[in-house]
Amino acid sequence: METRSLPFAITDPTTAPTYGDGALSRWCKRSLYEARDEVFVRLILKMIVVMTLAMGALFVALRFQVLPWWALGAIYLSLWGWLVPPVILMLHNTMHRPFIRRPRVLGKAVPYVMSLYFAVPTGYAEHHIGMHHYEDNMDEDLSSTMRYRRDSFLHFLVYFLRFFFLVMIELPRYLAKKRRNAMMRRALLSEWAYDAVAAVALWVDWRFGVIAFVAPYVIVRFMMMAGNWGQHAFVNTARKNDGLSNSITCINTGYNKRAFNDGYHIGHHLKMNRHWTELPKDLIDNVDTYVREGAVVFEGIDFFMVSLLLWTGRWNVLAKKFVRLDGKERSDEDVIRMLKSRVQPIAAWPAAEAPAAGAAAA
Repeated sequence: METRSLPFAITDPTTAPTYGDGALSRWCKRSLYEARDEVFVRLILKMIVVMTLAMGALFVALRFQVLPWWALGAIYLSLWGWLVPPVILMLHNTMHRPFIRRPRVLGKAVPYVMSLYFAVPTGYAEHHIGMHHYEDNMDEDLSSTMRYRRDSFLHFLVYFLRFFFLVMIELPRYLAKKRRNAMMRRALLSEWAYDAVAAVALWVDWRFGVIAFVAPYVIVRFMMMAGNWGQHAFVNTARKNDGLSNSITCINTGYNKRAFNDGYHIGHHLKMNRHWTELPKDLIDNVDTYVREGAVVFEGIDFFMVSLLLWTGRWNVLAKKFVRLDGKERSDEDVIRMLKSRVQPIAAWPAAEAPAAGAAAA
């Protein structure tokens, strides 16, 4: 069987970090479903220490007016912003695969502890597992990008504001409709719990409440929706609806190294519980399928940069970062025409079956 010569070499991680045979590593081998997830345990412990100190230092510094409150806020949020991406993707991975075998309560507590520090939506799992992967960017997916023009920042703002203000109405209603009642209760109660903590913080010191709870609450939701926008920006209705036609993949980025190969979104949607270390190999093994289905892969940029390039009309940069998976010459102008055709609003996915493979690149 002939092996395709790939037009790229993977530099993203393909193995999990290893840590020797210390006490923590031995506990992880006994207590985790997957020994490779020790990296998540260490990340959680590090974040608890760092963010407890950061929150405490912020509170004290505000009390003693060490610096103007806005300067303290800028310092705190810079640290928070650097730390939050791997935390979100740790939560993403541990919601898709069993994490802590025993004691199980630790695994259940992790999302709530991380939400306290980082304002990651406490209903993240219910939204992502209970709805997004079921609906796969189609109409009933409340985070669907289909009805919007994906190269318009104005359309993104409408998309974001709808999510921000209506998700805690629409998500519980969706989950109730689908009879996922336990998910609905968790989504509501956990969100109310975070709101209560934020309200107490605002009452104690409004500056601390704004910096540690309110600003992260807004920013993290904006970040998550901007990422989802880029992940599902290019939709190919000439094919059946699946990860190959409604998602993109971003390879060889610093973001993948920090955020557990989050860029491999196509492979994730095709098999949502695939371990993050296996995603690059999955792309390599299935590159012929990616070519046949006209999948979109970029190299050297992440989803947030994809969104930014779309909003600013930098089609030339997107074309240069687009990977010609089949190794054939393809002009930037040809790539731009294809990409522009896939960001148009879609009222409904065509009912007809996908055409022949030759239409994939259209």
